[in-house]
Amino acid sequence: MAKCDICDKGALFGRQISITRSQVSGRANRMWKSNVRTVKVKVNGGTKTMHVCAACLRSGKVERA
Repeated sequence: MAKCDICDKGALFGRQISITRSQVSGRANRMWKSNVRTVKVKVNGGTKTMHVCAACLRSGKVERA
């Protein structure tokens, strides 16, 4: 799974609990994936391909090439 090169955001692992929350067996392992995109970014006057999450793209932490 890709990880953001700017903020190191990656996949989160945990357990999903059922809606009723009464059954112990109603828990399942779950992975929440981050919204990571492969984009061309301007770095030191040149372009470079990086993995960047959508939050970093929206906030303007990187500039697209």
